[in-house]
Amino acid sequence: MSRIGKKPVAIPSGVTVTVSGRKVTVKGAKGELSYEFLPEVNVTVEGSTVVVTRKDDTIASLCRHGLTRQLIANMTIGVSKGYEKQLEIIGVGYKAQIKGKILVLNLGHSHPIDYKIPEGIEIAQDEKNKNMLFIRGANKELVGQVAADIRNFRPPEPYKGKGVKYIDEVIIRKPGKAAAGATGAA
Repeated sequence: MSRIGKKPVAIPSGVTVTVSGRKVTVKGAKGELSYEFLPEVNVTVEGSTVVVTRKDDTIASLCRHGLTRQLIANMTIGVSKGYEKQLEIIGVGYKAQIKGKILVLNLGHSHPIDYKIPEGIEIAQDEKNKNMLFIRGANKELVGQVAADIRNFRPPEPYKGKGVKYIDEVIIRKPGKAAAGATGAA
């Protein structure tokens, strides 16, 4: 049995979970999320917990048991607390501006990049350091995807570290040509 799948999902206060057919809907202070689970599993609400069981012991059921439980757990956390990713923009002249529902990025390309902020996502900048972006939302998958999309416009390079990086990401630096030439011929 799946160790993750057999754990019941606790429903926090202020969150309601409803199951109708094969669709789970989770409502809370930060929004509403829904997920249509696969036919290999059953989802039931028992008191203040959500229990996920599988119908049989086929490989498909075993694989989807823990997945369905964790997706429902992520939805309950998302609508109650929300998720956040932090990005840092490093480089001379690299900057970001928020204009309504558009994020304008100047990342050293010949043109600014206009990124349309998806529905359900909020992007904010730090007051002091305008090169810090905070991506917030209730949907964990969407928050991670938006952060990855923005980082993909200019990933950090290993020589000077310029680019867009996650706040906790460590860039392993490489020595440049000058360092290689100094140790060469004598």
